Amino acid sequence: MTIEEVIKSSVPMSPQKRVVLNIGYTQNKLAEGIQSVLKPFDISAEQFNVLRILRGQKGKPANMSLIQERMLAKTSNTTRLVDKLLAKELVTRKICPSNRRKMEIGITSKGLELLSELDPVIVTHEHAYGQKMSVEELEQLSALLDKFRNL
Repeated sequence: MTIEEVIKSSVPMSPQKRVVLNIGYTQNKLAEGIQSVLKPFDISAEQFNVLRILRGQKGKPANMSLIQERMLAKTSNTTRLVDKLLAKELVTRKICPSNRRKMEIGITSKGLELLSELDPVIVTHEHAYGQKMSVEELEQLSALLDKFRNL
């Protein structure tokens, strides 16, 4: 289905407008898909992103600034996300011994277990999006998105 069919538009649009609408609509579809996958695990996509960032630290704590700069959605309220993950006992938060104004965030064993459970579910979900495209097409799409985003 084309973007014109999705939004029921019969008005011709520029290629630039078509791409922007297409990317926005596709992003919403991706967000809906990941939310439906994560819902049974009682975790949001943003919380999942924080957990993956912390797992990537390989046991080293992260501060709020590091988490924020690595987030996919830069507008996320990192403090609120960490508070919710703390309540679920998926992360720890403590004052940095060398800088008392800084908080160190770490992932708990419960958080790591949740990610281990989620990993195969997420892989299956991600692979479903690429089923109608070859590896070359997926690589080309990714390269084009990188180019578009970095204008």
